[in-house]
Amino acid sequence: MSEPEAAPRQETAVTSDAIESPLLEVDGLRKEFGGVVAVDGATFSVAEGSLTGLIGPNGAGKSTTFNCITGIHEPTGGRVTFDGQDITGLAPYTLANRGLVRTFQIARELSEMTVLENVMLAPGGQVGESVLRSVTPGLRSEVIKAEAAVRDRAWETLEFFEIDHLAHENAGNLSGGQRKLLEMARVLMTDPEMILLDEPLAGVNPTLEEKLLERIHELRREQGLTFLLVEHDMDVIMNNCEHIIVMHQGSVLAEGDAETITSDERVLEAYLGGDV
Repeated sequence: MSEPEAAPRQETAVTSDAIESPLLEVDGLRKEFGGVVAVDGATFSVAEGSLTGLIGPNGAGKSTTFNCITGIHEPTGGRVTFDGQDITGLAPYTLANRGLVRTFQIARELSEMTVLENVMLAPGGQVGESVLRSVTPGLRSEVIKAEAAVRDRAWETLEFFEIDHLAHENAGNLSGGQRKLLEMARVLMTDPEMILLDEPLAGVNPTLEEKLLERIHELRREQGLTFLLVEHDMDVIMNNCEHIIVMHQGSVLAEGDAETITSDERVLEAYLGGDV
């Protein structure tokens, strides 16, 4: 597969008008664990088609916010709206069916299954999930046909992320960067509208990092996908995200474009150390 042309950065400009009609809206989100407040009234929006960055020091509440948005944790208070619908507290599988999915800081592959099998498992509602159709003569052909279609799509997805040469390798044998690519491939197989990426570049070598960023921009350009990205590498955030949200002590401290964020004294003091 030939190397695609690098996708241009910042394809979709986020304006105040765009944010007024967001794909994702978080309003007064709060999460308490006993007496500890992990997220304290966080409010922000993510524009459709954007690559929005979510940054903040360790303990700022970024991952907990992700967990509350995606149904891992039930919020103590506040509201999460996706595509105009209240999704607060809905289960992860329900959200995935609606087009909102996420990745994790540590990739969660099925290590004893092949890369191809991992990707083929991702789509929901497959015909072969029905025991009756899988074993009943006359219905089995429908399962075989549907499985072939999923397999073809899985191969296309692996090719897109340039890991098709690893299709028959057990997922547990992959490197850290390859596992991140596999996780992205699995997420893409669910037909998402929006993907929340929790430190997708952590532990990834520069070559694979660039490849993953290129794929993210290509998915925005070609499929109109929306991304919310948590990442500690400030160069990645500043060079790729047209809108940036800064969290501090569970709340949103500031938001705006890279220039706005890097010139905000509160951000420099709380997170960026006074120098970017």
